[in-house]
Amino acid sequence: MTDAPAPTSEIADALAAIEASCAERGLSLTPVRRRVLELLLEAGGPVKAYDLLAALKPDGAAQPPTVYRALDFLTKAGLAHKVEALNAYTACSHGDHADQHADDTAALYICETCGAVEERHVPKISGDGAPEGFVPSRSVIEHYGRCAACPDQ
Repeated sequence: MTDAPAPTSEIADALAAIEASCAERGLSLTPVRRRVLELLLEAGGPVKAYDLLAALKPDGAAQPPTVYRALDFLTKAGLAHKVEALNAYTACSHGDHADQHADDTAALYICETCGAVEERHVPKISGDGAPEGFVPSRSVIEHYGRCAACPDQ
């Protein structure tokens, strides 16, 4: 098996900040979780779990639960988001201070032309029409359209 290439300085800086944030929050960013997050950061857009699996262990030694457990941790920690309609994952653009957005709703703007995803955080709306007694654990809003970088077709 070949070693993973060294991350770019921007990604390395982001990972260092995330590791420090995780340590402060008492979260364990294991080597596998860190590598999955690194792959998401490198991708710069939505990635399917099986593509992460292939990149994580090109020799096929890793099993799907390995990636799904890492993705579960990363999404619960606010370091990644699942793009539900695409059944894919993307790194949180606020990963090094995800704890500051714990009470927000992630709004993802997904370009149907180039696949770019831009993340914004908006305050949660109290009394948003949820059934009485229902307490949401997380909210993600997905908007689909065309980004400013893609020309009209």
